[in-house]
Amino acid sequence: MKLLTFSTLFPNQQQPNHGIFVETRLRNLVASGQVASRVVAPVPWFPSRHPRFGQYARYPAVPAREERHGLDIRHPRYVTLPKVGMNVAPMLLMQGAKGEIGRIIDEGYDFDAIDAHYFYPDGVAAAMLGRYFNKPVVITARGSDVNLFPQFPLPRRMIQWAASQARGIITVSQALKDSLVQLGVRPAAITPLRNGVNLDTFRPLDREAIRATLGLTQYTLISVGHLIELKGHHLIIGALPGLPDVVLLIAGHGPDRGKLEALAQRLGVADRVRFLGAVPQPELKQYFNAADLMVLASSREGWANVLLESMACGTPVVASAVGGSPEVVAAPAAGMLMPHYSSEGVLEAVQQLRARNPDRAATRRYAEGFSWDFTTRGQIDLFQKIIVDYAA
Repeated sequence: MKLLTFSTLFPNQQQPNHGIFVETRLRNLVASGQVASRVVAPVPWFPSRHPRFGQYARYPAVPAREERHGLDIRHPRYVTLPKVGMNVAPMLLMQGAKGEIGRIIDEGYDFDAIDAHYFYPDGVAAAMLGRYFNKPVVITARGSDVNLFPQFPLPRRMIQWAASQARGIITVSQALKDSLVQLGVRPAAITPLRNGVNLDTFRPLDREAIRATLGLTQYTLISVGHLIELKGHHLIIGALPGLPDVVLLIAGHGPDRGKLEALAQRLGVADRVRFLGAVPQPELKQYFNAADLMVLASSREGWANVLLESMACGTPVVASAVGGSPEVVAAPAAGMLMPHYSSEGVLEAVQQLRARNPDRAATRRYAEGFSWDFTTRGQIDLFQKIIVDYAA
């Protein structure tokens, strides 16, 4: 089978961790030997690389074409518009990608189906492209695309339209399937296929040696994610006054770093909070191994890969009970869910889990039940059926 994978959520030379969960799933699918794929990962057009433009200055430096892990990746540009951008984004995204996809076909890669990730705007644009190129489309819902954008009237209608056009819909959790059904999508059209974890990359290492190298001597929490409010780092910092012998590592970058540093200062815990910045995924295993607990206090999630990555290293987790997290943290060996969404909820869960002290080997064994094999097989079966039915 020949796929065209389409998503703005995909790593690039300037943003190596951006949408890495899409790349990871695709790499496992291609590794099966039954699927080939070309990737079209559009990036916003921006006129200047001047550093005063912050993260937007990265976009001009993204190459038009690159290769990662044997995948051929194209980065066509699309226009983004302030204020009105959300409503016109699917059309602008489609227009920006159409020419590049046409060139891929002209080069001899006449793909069988479009594999789109993230329902809005990517999935809507992919549905438009599917009609234009006469190809079946499969859209994967991943979180905010289903939990957030339907709150807005026009995006909601476009998501519903794209769902009606797609020949297949994948969700990374049962919770996201339930959300789509509430939007009026037929349950039979939706296939939940949760993300897996790379058990070779994320594995137990020499924990004491790593802790010594990092200078860690106290009980250690780690929080991983973009530094924005919905990731809940502020709730974890807010719990530290009640955990006087605990240090917190925060891996990630984003616009809220200054606010988080100020909060730590105000609460008198700044000396126990270490901001690591953006950590390349292969290096995360070092920090997961070093930590005693991983805490994810997000207000929204689809399927949080970091939970499984931490558990695969033997480190149990505390997570907010949102999205697919209850499906991940579903046994005592995995960790526990916060009893309520607040700093007090973080504090209570950390204290209880610390007292229980799950066996790290048991946590690893639990994570081993989430390899990529099931998800890869499910994708192959779904794409085969859709491609055959579409050609009939």
